[in-house]
Amino acid sequence: MVDCKNWFRFAVFGALFLSSKAITHIWHILNAKEKEPVTILVTGAAGQIGYSLVPMIARGEMHGLDQPIIMHMLDIEPAFEALFGIKMELIDSAFPLLRGLALYDVLSRLRMLMRNIAIMVGGFPRKQGMEKKDVMSKNVSIYKAHAKALEQHATPDCKVPANTNALILKEVAPKIPDKNITCLTRLDHNRAMGKIAEKLQHQVGDKKNVIVWGNHSSTQYPDANHAVVKTNKGDKQVKELQRGAAIIKARKLSSALSAASSTCDHVHDWMLGTPKVATQPLGRGCRWGVCSDGSYSIPQGLVYSFPVTCRNGTWSKKMDATAKELSEERSLAHTCSST
Repeated sequence: MVDCKNWFRFAVFGALFLSSKAITHIWHILNAKEKEPVTILVTGAAGQIGYSLVPMIARGEMHGLDQPIIMHMLDIEPAFEALFGIKMELIDSAFPLLRGLALYDVLSRLRMLMRNIAIMVGGFPRKQGMEKKDVMSKNVSIYKAHAKALEQHATPDCKVPANTNALILKEVAPKIPDKNITCLTRLDHNRAMGKIAEKLQHQVGDKKNVIVWGNHSSTQYPDANHAVVKTNKGDKQVKELQRGAAIIKARKLSSALSAASSTCDHVHDWMLGTPKVATQPLGRGCRWGVCSDGSYSIPQGLVYSFPVTCRNGTWSKKMDATAKELSEERSLAHTCSST
């Protein structure tokens, strides 16, 4: 026969224990302090990439779902009406994390120091038939003006993810440390992952350790020599990419959604860290352009895409392969790009 008194005591003590745990959890939630807002500048915010990017930022995809955002959006004067329309759409979307919005048509008019992130995606758009060098030549003057304004208004710890004009920013804005200026080759890494997944008919999340060497151009070298794919029989080593030109041919416009998504991925990993476990989709890091320190025989000072890992808002080059292996792959990349 069941001892009713003992059972009752057990039930009472159990209920009290669970109640105390619940009360403690609720107390922590109610007393948790909200994070200080992060201020983010987006140049070219009225453009294709900017239009796709700013709602991702406001939704928390870049800095996390608990990080409030103050967004500064900049574009040229002829695009200011469109920029105001985007502001209205952001307000209408009622993003809980969005704590403030400011619009600018000239970077030098910023009324406060840029303390956190300046995402430089504004510039002359690539059109059908144009190579990257053609676009870069048109964007030199734009990026020089942006770099001078950053030199004047940005704090030294401001992080500046840019596109293929990162070297111009580095040269014209010396106040910003080299490690705080990075090139957005994450798009090329995501493309390589996607194309390998498509070709092998596996999910993107089943791939890891894909590398992209070089610059965001037709001479870059997507490297699958260290890539593996997860199969039912365990990990299997993976043994092509002018994607941008193909998208322009299909859409009559350059990449926007994928560029915005990869920009979001880039800053997310920079600020929140790359996966710590090698079995996760990115492997032990991500791939984006950084200022070379001379390692892997890449000339010092050149902005070049490397495999990196991120922790606590900083990055470092990291790869399981030896320097000799990577130098050999770099030589192969140069050979492929010159033929």
